[in-house]
Amino acid sequence: MPSVQKHLVRDAGGALGDLGTLIPLGLGAIGLAGLAPVPVLLGFAVFYIATGLYYRLPVPVQPMKAVAALLLTTQVTSQSLVASGVLIGAILLVLGLTGWINSAARLIPRSVLSGLQLGLGLMLAHMSLGLMATSLPVGIVTLALLGITLKMLPKWPAALIGLAGAVAVGSLLGAPGLMLPLADSVVLSLPEFPGIDGWQQAVSTLVLPQLALTLTNAIVLTALVVGDYFGEQSHRVTPARLSVSTGLANLFLVPLGALPMCHGAGGVAAHHRFGARTGMAPALLGTGLLLVAFVPGGLSMIAAIPMAGLGALLFVAATELALSRRLWTAKPSCWPVIAITALVTVWVDPFFGLLAGVASETFRSAWVRGQELPREN
Repeated sequence: MPSVQKHLVRDAGGALGDLGTLIPLGLGAIGLAGLAPVPVLLGFAVFYIATGLYYRLPVPVQPMKAVAALLLTTQVTSQSLVASGVLIGAILLVLGLTGWINSAARLIPRSVLSGLQLGLGLMLAHMSLGLMATSLPVGIVTLALLGITLKMLPKWPAALIGLAGAVAVGSLLGAPGLMLPLADSVVLSLPEFPGIDGWQQAVSTLVLPQLALTLTNAIVLTALVVGDYFGEQSHRVTPARLSVSTGLANLFLVPLGALPMCHGAGGVAAHHRFGARTGMAPALLGTGLLLVAFVPGGLSMIAAIPMAGLGALLFVAATELALSRRLWTAKPSCWPVIAITALVTVWVDPFFGLLAGVASETFRSAWVRGQELPREN
């Protein structure tokens, strides 16, 4: 029984590790874009619980980053949001059920995957620094608490300790949190089904940029990182299955008011870094989101967490993702490919990072073969 309790505590602490992505992007859509809170929270809760029960590992659930970013910065209608979720879900379902995504994943060179992982880690680190800048003292204190706990007290729930410290210091300094609706205003409302304009805006503005990010980060890299951490235990976590689970979630939950969702390599790194080791972690987080949705004052508790504290959590996860073991063990001839892939990923997006990486890896392979021919002769 003590062993079970110990694993439960670690999974509970690790479940909080990915809040640095979930809250600013996912719940930011509630506070800034005006989405109905209950359907958004229920969407994350249902997908998280189903993910934990099916994969039995700490596979994360995250808002689709490109969609969330465009929702927060441009005039995207709720109908377009529904259309994008349905379209992306249908495409991913087809790719997963046919197994095409597995074939495509096997064609991507490991050097390119390392570059994508590094680039995505740098992107998350940049986002985390922006969050920490909202209250630098809170960010520094939280980061210090996380670092000390992870290094000196690895069996303690570092994410919970860090968030508690962030709330304590933030309340003293008046650090800003996320603006969310009051509990009395939380109602269940469903979006309208999209018309022609909604489908057109979804295709032109949301679907294409998000698919590039989802295919690279949420599916191919997620399967790769889970395999790195859990070895043979990760046999269920394949690109095809991740594609199917993401497709089903978006097809059925987004029309009910959920935000478009996916998995994510950064979330895997976050959950694992803060102690999660089983599917109990996502199931616990999903249950917590259910309570936030329905218990009076639940949203107020989330809003009390300073953004700078969430930024510190995200920074630790970003570092874990970027500085992978695969990066340090790469051949020196692969370093330029990794660097090019990472830089293009950061400056443009992961899809063009993938294209640039494949092109540079093709050139590298040809150059290496050319160097080996004179020796054979």
